[in-house]
Amino acid sequence: MARLYLIRHGEPAGSWSDTPDPGLSPLGHEQAKAVAERLQTFGTLDIVTSPLRRARETAAPFAAMRGVTATIAPAVSEIPTPSGVALELRGEWLRSLMTGTWSQAGQALRDWRGQVIAYLMTLPRNTAIFSHYVAINAAAAAARRDDRVTIFAPTHASVTILGTTPLGFEEIEFGRAGETTVR
Repeated sequence: MARLYLIRHGEPAGSWSDTPDPGLSPLGHEQAKAVAERLQTFGTLDIVTSPLRRARETAAPFAAMRGVTATIAPAVSEIPTPSGVALELRGEWLRSLMTGTWSQAGQALRDWRGQVIAYLMTLPRNTAIFSHYVAINAAAAAARRDDRVTIFAPTHASVTILGTTPLGFEEIEFGRAGETTVR
């Protein structure tokens, strides 16, 4: 059984409705350093990150401490915005999605969720995965066999720990939760 350490990226420098791929704010960089220190306490971990800048920048201090390069994995990226949803309307679309269930979501989004879960289940060793709010919720909901899109609100740079079993995920510890603002 592998342990998966799902880390939500640090605070971004821009909103999801303003820019498609913001980096980290100054606070986000501090959060990345702090989570790297915490991850050191979990022993040897492989490192996987979403290709998006805020996740890669959150992973960077931990990868530097370990002297390795993180594996870029599109499967743990941000939930894709449906075509036809303008950048400035992404926040509204996401807020609406987060209050629903996967059963109510379109097939493309259910497929995305399935790909996140399938990828995570293939990881053979204890791994730190730097990812995003909805992707972390997709895995956490699978551990609880819960159909809701959002089952908790992981804060920036929080660490959620799941185990893999032959039957799926096992909940070990959910990360810090708090208010999240989708703008």
